[in-house]
Amino acid sequence: MKKRNALQPEQADGEPNPMEALLAEASAFPQLHAGDIVDGTIVSVSPTEILVDIGYKADALVDSRELERMDHEFLATLIPGDPVAAYIIQPEDQDGNVVISLQRAQQDQDWKQAEDLLTSQGVFEGVVTAFNRGGVIVRVGRVRGFVPASQLSPRWQVQEDTKADPDQRWVKLVGQKMQLKVLELDRKRNRLILSERVAMRDWRKGQKDRLLTELHKGSVLTGIVTSLADFGAFIDLGGADGLIHLSELVWHRVNHPSEVLRVGQEVQVYVLNVDEEKKRIALSLRRMTPEPWSLVDDVYHVGQVVTATITKLTNFGAFAKLDDTIEGLIHISELADYRVNHPKEVVHEGDQVPVRIIRIDLQHRRIGLSLRQADEDAYVEVDWRAEAQAALDDDREPVNQPFLAALEPLRVEA
Repeated sequence: MKKRNALQPEQADGEPNPMEALLAEASAFPQLHAGDIVDGTIVSVSPTEILVDIGYKADALVDSRELERMDHEFLATLIPGDPVAAYIIQPEDQDGNVVISLQRAQQDQDWKQAEDLLTSQGVFEGVVTAFNRGGVIVRVGRVRGFVPASQLSPRWQVQEDTKADPDQRWVKLVGQKMQLKVLELDRKRNRLILSERVAMRDWRKGQKDRLLTELHKGSVLTGIVTSLADFGAFIDLGGADGLIHLSELVWHRVNHPSEVLRVGQEVQVYVLNVDEEKKRIALSLRRMTPEPWSLVDDVYHVGQVVTATITKLTNFGAFAKLDDTIEGLIHISELADYRVNHPKEVVHEGDQVPVRIIRIDLQHRRIGLSLRQADEDAYVEVDWRAEAQAALDDDREPVNQPFLAALEPLRVEA
């Protein structure tokens, strides 16, 4: 006769022990602990209950408090049959159910993603969802990341509205996409610091190398003015900076780029030169408009009276600007009907005066002006060039100054 274990219930020979069967069944399921994250499959979704199959003896229920706070966007992503990660809150409640959290599981995965990004120093794209006085908020999944103002790239800092309420200065960045790197992470303190400046530095290096190989002279690009210097303006071309030298800003002379451009302004520029070896891109703004002297014949003619602004005085006369680009000379003999020792006796810099155009030399880009002849009505209807040509044909010498001025280029041509 076989001796029975005192702890085992009696059973007929050859029949399975019910207790052993229960123990075997129980051991087939994993041991759950609060804080575990397990894989599951969504069974059903409703506004009052979400069931998840986690391979346990009973389906798991999403915590009722989480269900009340769950946003509609996240709820809409939960589809029966889809795999999902579940965070164990309570292995077994008073009703024998497993209580889980989907959002905490997702957040845990997002933290792990952030940790991987910190380790690899990989660049990722994020969208600004909110802001405060010190910077902007960008989420890594459901984890709230913070980009301090000091870690924003210059492209945003130059557009900062310094006159606005300090609490609202970054409002324009909401919805903007950014290239970011994880700078600092402390999960226990729920602290995730991101940097666009560091990410852009690495990203721009690759972009600059690409642009230097793709760009060529004559290309037209759109860029943002990032900074101004005495010698020119730097333009962000979307990954690389190009320089517009002071002489290439506009067709007329300027003393500083701030007379033409402002930081943060969007401009179209012409590529003058690309130096791959020195990694430099030379740009021009003035080449985007016609060369003013090519339009002179369409705007001005000999005998025309216009208003000019005195720009500079010299011993031999005064320079006067007809518009923003064309400048002519009033010779000292054309300032007044009397003898003038110096132009300052008649005009001063900044004066606006009526002048008559007495000579146009397109080849040498010169325009001769007269102040003393501006109010002589007798000259208004006279085509001095035609008169000078007639005088040349008749082999006679005109005595009036306008005749002499118009005659000079004709003699050269002859």
